[in-house]
Amino acid sequence: MPADVTDLIDRYCAVWNEADDARRATLLHAVWARDATYTDPRADTTGAEELLAHIVRIRASRPGARIERTTAVDMHHGIARFGWRVVEADGTRLPEGLDIAVISSDGSHIDSIIGFFGPLQASK
Repeated sequence: MPADVTDLIDRYCAVWNEADDARRATLLHAVWARDATYTDPRADTTGAEELLAHIVRIRASRPGARIERTTAVDMHHGIARFGWRVVEADGTRLPEGLDIAVISSDGSHIDSIIGFFGPLQASK
């Protein structure tokens, strides 16, 4: 997997950690495709402005929290996956989540993210 995809994902994660609204928008526009989608259990957005509004709401609900990537980025056929977690302002680490990212054909932008919260459940 090209190192630039890991860099792309790390720059995406940095968007969530940026406190300044204008800087966050600049960072997102550098990695987010024009009509990219973001979906998780609490959101379903299209385009950078909708995702930025969602990030503002999440940051307001968890002041001082940050996102950290917890796994290597694994990729095939233009689809990447990686683990992440929220670390609260006091250092409390929440359970890991998993994101699936569809990467643009030239590898320069994210076309879609589908996020899941918490670990995978064992089958019964």
